[in-house]
Amino acid sequence: MIEAKYYSAIFIYAVIIITVMVCSKLANSNARKIMSGENNFGLAAIITFIFAIWIGMRPVAGVFGDTINYAHLYHIYEDSRVPVDTRDLGEWMWTNLMFYCSQNMDVSMFFTLVDIGYFGCTLWACKRLMPNNVLAAMLFNLGAYSFFSYSTNGLRNGLACSVVLLALSFANGNVRQKVTAAVLGFIAINIHKTTALPLLMLILSLTCIRSFKWAYGFWLFSILLSLLFGNAISDIFAGLGFDDRLSYLTDEADENTFSSTGFRWDFLLYSMMPIVLGYYVVIKRNITDKTYTLLLNTYTLSNAFWVMVIRANYSNRFAYLSWFMYAMVLAYPLLRLDIWGPKQGKNLSLIMLGQIGFTWFMAAILGK
Repeated sequence: MIEAKYYSAIFIYAVIIITVMVCSKLANSNARKIMSGENNFGLAAIITFIFAIWIGMRPVAGVFGDTINYAHLYHIYEDSRVPVDTRDLGEWMWTNLMFYCSQNMDVSMFFTLVDIGYFGCTLWACKRLMPNNVLAAMLFNLGAYSFFSYSTNGLRNGLACSVVLLALSFANGNVRQKVTAAVLGFIAINIHKTTALPLLMLILSLTCIRSFKWAYGFWLFSILLSLLFGNAISDIFAGLGFDDRLSYLTDEADENTFSSTGFRWDFLLYSMMPIVLGYYVVIKRNITDKTYTLLLNTYTLSNAFWVMVIRANYSNRFAYLSWFMYAMVLAYPLLRLDIWGPKQGKNLSLIMLGQIGFTWFMAAILGK
């Protein structure tokens, strides 16, 4: 069996190799050729589920963060043989899933099931949003900064957010598809309550804030608020009582974690890349696409919340409530819209390689 400490590196280098191969094919393509794409869903599905099963069957080790905590709780459920009382639990779907799986399979099979759901919902969302370029779209997601971490560490949040991605892919459709999106949103919230934030921003993007200019303006305003008022905003959100996890905003941080010691310009720069691209596409080039506007606005508004609490300890837990959409918001215009004409393939490849390069760099300097 492969040692736990090598999993992250193997995953990143495997994604890099596949990405380079795909980019070498796309680099000389123009926008029309990219938009017409090719039927590569089968290959994307094979690659996706190989990763999901391999990561799901990982060793239960401390290098994977919360994997050990979930395994410990899972073993408690295995021994209890008594159904879990979920009447007072806000995330009853997750709790029931853990309990009933604990009575029928070992913990490795449970983790595999969760990762298949995490990877699978993301793949399904790619298929719905970018049907002609599923492999490239999925590679954007696999290469995203937080993707691997949320398949092994924050796996419950990762699963819930992948369900939100799938909900986003249905949200702009007909009445039946909107009902499907609502059901998926209900499932996501009852797996992890914090997904209520991006779902609320999705609703606002569908009903009130339909123009990217308004979402972009609010995002800029959130930076100003954060610079002016700092931790006072974190204290306000922590006192809302919406979710116990909001207390992280005022907790003292472990010095070994990604925590804030000031305004995180580095992570703001990372977060703004899809917004900068959106500004160029929507405002500068005046290219309109209903689905892209929904994705972009939902991401921008969700990220604005994190920007307002960016100084807080453990603010990465709230950054992910927008970052899980990062790859989709980057990939969609590059694969579905004519932005650069004959240079589209070259620019797409540079952005795709730049994203996985950033992930590799962060893994290297963090030693993971």
